[in-house]
Amino acid sequence: MSASRYPYALLATPLLLLLALTGCSAPAAPPADPRGATGPRSMPAVKHTAAPRPAEIPGLGPRTRAAIPATARQAVVVSGKDRDSNRSTALLYARDGLAGGWRAAAGPWPAHNGLEGWTDHHVAGDLRSPVGVYTLSDAGGRLPDPGALLPYDEHPRFAMSGEGFFGESLEGSFDYVIAIDYNRTPGVTPLDRKRPLGAGRGGGIWLHVDHGGPTQGCVSLPEARMKDLLRALDPAKEPVIVMGDAQALRR
Repeated sequence: MSASRYPYALLATPLLLLLALTGCSAPAAPPADPRGATGPRSMPAVKHTAAPRPAEIPGLGPRTRAAIPATARQAVVVSGKDRDSNRSTALLYARDGLAGGWRAAAGPWPAHNGLEGWTDHHVAGDLRSPVGVYTLSDAGGRLPDPGALLPYDEHPRFAMSGEGFFGESLEGSFDYVIAIDYNRTPGVTPLDRKRPLGAGRGGGIWLHVDHGGPTQGCVSLPEARMKDLLRALDPAKEPVIVMGDAQALRR
């Protein structure tokens, strides 16, 4: 090596020594992002939890639920074990607002329906109860009004006598009734005999006092439960009855 290059080497050595003593060094390269991403790190994802859906009435399928008016806030649900069964179970459901969920408000109560069970196409004399969703608008009975909120017609024509299908007494069956708005005009006494669908489609389908046996097409409940229902059903809540065998209601 020639002597002319030594001065640069001698100058470089003290400079490196000075940098080491003062702690100064060239800035280190930033660590590589393990994700291989460039730019600022992303913020953690925020999880959004969907609001719970309002509770539905158990045992009802989409078709049946869709038939319940959106404005209804009370529903009497009467469900039979199968299509040919004349024994059923009734519960009263309610909700506090139109967007609120349904809750059981009373029941379950034992009930009877038509002798031959249920049908999607009720006709006069078939001894089956009509499947469907119907409004409840009017009430009445042989006995004085027990405190009904629905319009109540007390009339001696509600007196009943004779025997049922199994020999049970029918006396007192119509002491309290609630008209089911199947083939009738709402807003009149349950005794009204007008049949908008024609006489061949039957009518006079009521909730009434149970006489210990099946009916000709009505739904019957114990007398105490009928009184409870009359005091609970509020026309301002647009009550309905949802009735049928369990399989039909699941549709």
